[in-house]
Amino acid sequence: MNTSSTHLILLALLLGVIGLFCTLVGAAAGLLARIDGATYVTALLRGAVAFAGSVTLSLALLTFVLAAL
Repeated sequence: MNTSSTHLILLALLLGVIGLFCTLVGAAAGLLARIDGATYVTALLRGAVAFAGSVTLSLALLTFVLAAL
């Protein structure tokens, strides 16, 4: 497999976008849980679970797309 620098830069940018997206998903889930009346610890745990789930799903989708190309 021949990987050029353009492919590596594109992959790094995609990983950065995925990281930002997943961070926003986790923060939104934690904020919504806190607004709903959860304690700080529970809201943090819900945000962490949402972050982990979105990272897993995003990386699985990215792996599928890269394997298909």
